[in-house]
Amino acid sequence: MKIILLGATGFVGTALLTEALTRGHHVTAVVRDPAKLTTTNDLLTLVTGDANQPTQLTQQLAGHDLVLSAYNAGWSNPNLYQDFLAGSRAIEQATAQASVPRLVVIGGAGSLFIDGHQLVDGPQFPAEYR
Repeated sequence: MKIILLGATGFVGTALLTEALTRGHHVTAVVRDPAKLTTTNDLLTLVTGDANQPTQLTQQLAGHDLVLSAYNAGWSNPNLYQDFLAGSRAIEQATAQASVPRLVVIGGAGSLFIDGHQLVDGPQFPAEYR
């Protein structure tokens, strides 16, 4: 399977990359900073990209069987919430425009705590939380 992975250098993305390569999949890793990707493998292709560049992203996604998204706008990003939503929407739209039949989104929201309470246990989940 030809997988394109967004967020390959993050906590979740690194584990997904290792798993996909171990299973023998061809993986294209889209990363903002190529220096952060230390994995090498004959099945791995590295491309520089950003979810906030939808035209470029659509071109990069074309020809793959699966978009695997572990996208994160960056934990230190002061606009994390808004940038995450915008990037996620761009990924969804680019996937459709590139005619990739599958989009799988994976994240670590289950471990997110706000004011000492786990987000997934709150009455607002899965609605937007600010």
